[in-house]
Amino acid sequence: MLGQRQPETHPVTKKSRLQAERLSRCLWLLKMSVLFLALGIVLFMFRSVYLYPESSSSKAPLPQPSLAAGMLKLLPEEHVESLFTHDGIWLFPKNQCKCEAWKHQESYNFENAYGQTDLPAVKMRRQAEFEHFQRREGLPRPPPLLAQANLPFGYPVHGVEVMPLHTIPIPGLQFEGPDAPIYKVTLKASLGTLNTLADTPDNVVQGRGQKQLTILTSSRKVLNFILQHVTYTSTEYQHHRVDVVSLESNSSVAKFPVTIRFPVMPKLYDPGPERKLRNLVSIATKTFLRPHKLMTMLQSIREYYPDLTVIVADDSKEPLKINDSHVEYYTMPYGKGWFAGRNLAISQVTTKYVLWVDDDFLFSDKTKIEVLVDVLEKTELDVVAACLETRSSLSCSWSTVRTGTVSIGGQDFSGPWTASPTAW
Repeated sequence: MLGQRQPETHPVTKKSRLQAERLSRCLWLLKMSVLFLALGIVLFMFRSVYLYPESSSSKAPLPQPSLAAGMLKLLPEEHVESLFTHDGIWLFPKNQCKCEAWKHQESYNFENAYGQTDLPAVKMRRQAEFEHFQRREGLPRPPPLLAQANLPFGYPVHGVEVMPLHTIPIPGLQFEGPDAPIYKVTLKASLGTLNTLADTPDNVVQGRGQKQLTILTSSRKVLNFILQHVTYTSTEYQHHRVDVVSLESNSSVAKFPVTIRFPVMPKLYDPGPERKLRNLVSIATKTFLRPHKLMTMLQSIREYYPDLTVIVADDSKEPLKINDSHVEYYTMPYGKGWFAGRNLAISQVTTKYVLWVDDDFLFSDKTKIEVLVDVLEKTELDVVAACLETRSSLSCSWSTVRTGTVSIGGQDFSGPWTASPTAW
C-alpha cells in the first residue's frame, strides 16, 4: 500500500541485547562455579577431619609423645625397690654406716676408748692421717669427665664407677641429633644390666633390667628425660673389671667405660701425740740357719733404735731364745722359704710403715730411718730406699720413678726417690 510506512529494523540494538544475555549467562556460570568450589572446600575439610582417625588407626601403634611429654615423672619408690633389689639387698649405695645384717648385735662407740680430754687431739691426728691417705691414693677422685652433647650424643668419657652388686645412675647421657619423626636409641652392656628411673610405658622403654635397653619415642624431650635417668647395675661379683657400654642411634655409636670395683678403704694409723718413730715404723726380717748374723743385726739396731719393734720370721731347725721385749719372734716349719717368711713377717706389722732388712744387715750412725719416714710423710711416695754400704764399696740400688729434692727440717735431701704402686 502506497500510504503505509514499512517498520524499521535497528541492527545495533539487537546486537547489544545479545551481548547482554551472554554476559548475564557468564556471570551466572561464574557464580555457580564459585558456589560449587566453596561447597567442595567445605566438604573436603569435613572429610579430612572425619577420615583422619580412620587413616591413623590403620597404621601400627606408636608412642604418644604428647601425653608422655606432659607426664614426665620418675618411678614410684616401691617400684624402684623391686627393680633394684637383689636377694633382699638394696643395690643403690647408701651413705650411712649401718649394717642391716646385724640388727640384733650390740654396737660399740669407739670414741669411748679415749678420754674426753684426749678426744679432740685424736680427731685432729685422725683427720691429718686421712688427708695424707687421700693425697697418696689420689682421692677424692674427680667427677666423671662428660663429653658435651654433639651429633648426636652426650655421654661420660671416663670416671663412671660402680661397686660390685650395686646400682648407679649414668651421668651425662643426652641426645642432640637431628630431628626425626621417631627417635630410637639402644644402650648395650656386657657385664651388667641397664634400666631407667623414668616412669614410661613398655612400648617406649624396652628391655628394663637386661643387657640391652631400647628407647623408642617421637619426643626429643621424653628421650632426654629417659636418658638422664638411665642406671647401670652390676649383677655379679666381679672385682676390678671394666664394662664397655655402647650408645647407638641409626649409624651413630658412642662407647664409654664403667669400672666395677670397690672404693679404696682408708687405713689410718694413730702416730700418737708425740709422733714417735716407734709408732710409725717397724723393722721386719726373715732368717734361716744364721743365728749369729741375726743376733749381730739386733744388737746394732738396739744401739741406735732401742725401742723400735723388730719382727723376725725364722724357718731354721732350732728356734732361738731372744730376750728383747721389742722383738716379735715367729718360728716356722723348717725350710718354708724366703717368700713364706716374708709374708709371715709383713702380716704382723701394725705400724704405718715397715723397713725390710736382711738378717746380715748392720745399722750404724749413718742409718737414718727417721729421714726415710719423713720423706714418706711429706710426699705421696709409697716406697723409699737407701744405699747399702759394704766392706768393699758403696752400693746403691734404686728403682727410680721420681727425682727431686725434699726439704725436711730445713735440710734438703736430693732424690732420686723410689716410688712404687705397692706399699709394704
